[in-house]
Amino acid sequence: MNENGTKRRDWVKNAAIVFLTVMLLLTFFSQTIMNYSLPEVATQYVQSGSITAKIRGSGTVESGDPYEVKVTETRKVASVAVRVGDEVQKGDILYYLEDKDSEELQAALENLEKAEKAYENALLNTNLTSSDIQEAESGVTIEEYRNRITVKQNAVKAAENAVKAAENEVTEAQKKVDEINERYEAFNTQIKIEDSNNYDGDSDERHARDRANEELNTSRNNLSNVQKSYDEIVGAITEIDAKIAAANAAGNSEEAATLQAAKDSKIVERDACTIELENATADVRAKEVAAKAAQEALDAKKAKDKEDIINSLRRQQAELDDEKNEAEKALTDKKNAVTDRTKDLEDRQKELTDLNAQIERIFGQSGLQTLQENIDKAQEEVDKLREKTTGATITAPISGTVTKLNVTAGNSTSADTPVAVMQPEGKGYTLSFSVTNEQARRLSVGDKADLVNAWRYDDIEVTLSSIKPDNTDPGQKKLLTFDVTGSTVTAGQSLSLSVGQKSANYDLIVPNSAIREDNNGKFILIVESKSSPLGTRYTASRVDVEVLASDDTQSAISAALYGYEFVITTSTKPVEAGKLVRLASN
Repeated sequence: MNENGTKRRDWVKNAAIVFLTVMLLLTFFSQTIMNYSLPEVATQYVQSGSITAKIRGSGTVESGDPYEVKVTETRKVASVAVRVGDEVQKGDILYYLEDKDSEELQAALENLEKAEKAYENALLNTNLTSSDIQEAESGVTIEEYRNRITVKQNAVKAAENAVKAAENEVTEAQKKVDEINERYEAFNTQIKIEDSNNYDGDSDERHARDRANEELNTSRNNLSNVQKSYDEIVGAITEIDAKIAAANAAGNSEEAATLQAAKDSKIVERDACTIELENATADVRAKEVAAKAAQEALDAKKAKDKEDIINSLRRQQAELDDEKNEAEKALTDKKNAVTDRTKDLEDRQKELTDLNAQIERIFGQSGLQTLQENIDKAQEEVDKLREKTTGATITAPISGTVTKLNVTAGNSTSADTPVAVMQPEGKGYTLSFSVTNEQARRLSVGDKADLVNAWRYDDIEVTLSSIKPDNTDPGQKKLLTFDVTGSTVTAGQSLSLSVGQKSANYDLIVPNSAIREDNNGKFILIVESKSSPLGTRYTASRVDVEVLASDDTQSAISAALYGYEFVITTSTKPVEAGKLVRLASN
């Protein structure tokens, strides 16, 4: 028993020791464990110093006003007399050419030969009539043919007007026929209407019929009222019979006697009403006979009136027949006139077509006169090219510097491509590169730019001449263009520049990566420390700032700072003001 108690006490003691050891370890290492869950931040002291808000870029020097040397002929180059960068005077030789006709002159001679051959072939064309050849050889001009065309066109126009006039006459004659037909059909329609008309007019018979119908309706209304009264009395007698039966069943003889007296009174009313109902029925029958007689009299009168009116309409319709026949004959004559004038128009149009065809054969694209004109034009082109043929060399048209040579020995010149590009003497150069809109806002036209490695250049000056949207990204970038001057400047030279504000001293400078921004404006996060029994804790704290100046790496700010704070530049996780952080181990 004692041995078991001793073992239990040892177990409790050992468990207590383990528990206290674990608690002690957790107490000492809790700060370290927590730190591993916090975002790790890189920091840097807020410093004082100077900032140069410069914009840097590189570009290639180009001619500000290049002069393109061109030739109008395609000639093969024998050799090139100059190099890029050479300064030449007006008249100096740039290229030596091979001594042979240009491709343009050779093509013109071939065109002349083709034009002469085409004329010879046209004379053998079987489509040409003897009249065509005689007209062409007589020297007839296109103006004379135009006068003939005008005469034919006027004849066609007159024939067209005659056809239109005849068609208008047909239209008028057709209108007259249509009008007569409409009147004729109107009689047919009216006859049908009259045939179906009831002729319920202001006649004595109609008034007599109306009075008889009114009296009949009055009698029928009276009969209906009497019938209604009779039905009500019979219904009342039926109800009293039911009540008498109920009283007898209940043994109430006094109430049954009273109900019987009421029933007897209703029977007297019923008998009187029956006589009145018979009288009303007889009256309705008499009125129906009178109304029928009045309607028969009216129907006889209407039939007589309808027959008289229809006969009158048919007599008037018959009178239209002669007028209708005359109008239809006039319409036929007008249509025949249209046919005759249309035939005359077709004849005039054929004459005009034949004349146009002859003009095409003589003056058209493949006509004799046109082919002869093609020969004359081809000969003029040959003569002109022979007069303008370039000599054995191409010379400089101005004094200046050769910046580009587009043709090498063994290749040919082209009228579309300049053989060389020159920088005119006394003209300047330009250089361009692209920057962001934010960078461009710090610059102004007229700003002087500094050359990187300026010691390599003697007297080069660079001035910002324009700030325009960059066509490659007009919404986000601007293109800076600079004027470049100096005796050592050459086209194609690559230069690196810096341009912008001069250096200035500031009390508070932080890295650009430390600047943050939200809806409330720009701010930085600084690290504040606080000691505790378990170690030092670090908290991110927000400080609102105003950016005074910036360069590529750092910014000068205005803020409520002393100047020796740690500012957060980067972090392994998103950091918010008031949250705990751990410092990077560097």
